Amino acid sequence: MNPENQTYKIQPASRLNEVSEYYFSRKLKEVAQMNAEGKDVISLGIGSPDMPPAKETIETLCCEANNASGHGYQPYVGIPELRNSFANWYKTWYGVDLNPATEIQPLIGSKEGILHITLAFVNPGEKVLVPNPGYPTYTSLSKLLGAEVVNYDLKEDNNWEPDFDQLEQMDLSDVKLMWTNYPHMPTGANASKELYEKLVDFARRKGLVIVNDNPYSFILNDNPQSILSIPGAKECCIELNSMSKSHNMPGWRIGLLASNPQFIQWVLKVKSNIDSGMYRAMQLAAAKALEAGEEWYEGNNANYRNRRKLAGEIMDVLDCTYDKNQVGMFLWGKIPAKYEDVEQLTEKLLHEARVFITPGFIFGSNGARYIRISLCCKDDKLAEALQRIKNVMQN
Repeated sequence: MNPENQTYKIQPASRLNEVSEYYFSRKLKEVAQMNAEGKDVISLGIGSPDMPPAKETIETLCCEANNASGHGYQPYVGIPELRNSFANWYKTWYGVDLNPATEIQPLIGSKEGILHITLAFVNPGEKVLVPNPGYPTYTSLSKLLGAEVVNYDLKEDNNWEPDFDQLEQMDLSDVKLMWTNYPHMPTGANASKELYEKLVDFARRKGLVIVNDNPYSFILNDNPQSILSIPGAKECCIELNSMSKSHNMPGWRIGLLASNPQFIQWVLKVKSNIDSGMYRAMQLAAAKALEAGEEWYEGNNANYRNRRKLAGEIMDVLDCTYDKNQVGMFLWGKIPAKYEDVEQLTEKLLHEARVFITPGFIFGSNGARYIRISLCCKDDKLAEALQRIKNVMQN
């Protein structure tokens, strides 16, 4: 028997039947192929900041990388310098007091926190509440780990907030976690103290854990907020945060989880069996980045503000409607009724205008008639995308 044929008898784990390849993984292959053919596609899809971190952040990384003693394994709990900086950051910007030794767990990006939290809290067969529309990883990782996904609706006529009357009528037995994400991705709906108060009250009454994913609160938002600012929130809430968006560090993979000491310890029990800590130089550079003042965030937002204007012009050309009060690094808009489905529009733009825009159905059925434009694109490219789309839509 040819050894090369023996692998065909191998079957993958059955859990792979529960998920498909991540949409962006598949679609960006198509975009890459089009670019290889010389079609020069402008991508307005993924939210990967294209601007660099602060100069001092990069200088710290370079300097510390030359430290001969800084290349070994690091503590699973993160180095004190980073934990202290995260605590100061939360106090300065969110007004939240966190004990850096017991209430903060640095992460290799907040995406891994979704995995660790699910492993720490949810047994196979138990349920998790996931927003529709919402970040696809809440659903895919839950399914991979054997949890039952129960969607709850977010709709435009309710400002993309949970319908608490509807939630009260749902069977919440065996529900362990409720995933929330405010400021919201993909819709740009902002957080509010009133919403956070309702979520904390709901969690306490129902005996479940709210996990709020909060990476967008510094992008085009004058009032960053944390669910942990609500009295009693630490008892029943976990917050994920990330430096990917707020500090232009997506490839660095640095985030955090904040909650009460017991929840932190449960997550650490999982995390310490999976990874071996982050590179020390990166942690020290991240600590430096967290010292940024208001001028850093304003400089970043000045760039996004102009891009938002261009993205709005694209929405206008496409006859899409959108809320001008959105925050975050995307613009979310509803497509006109003349299109049967959103891909009729997005595929037209990809293959005729050579502009990739994300169809909203990848975030859930409630996003099926929406598109999302990323602001992580240079101004000149956004302007070119606008002109290309004008040319196509006017024909």
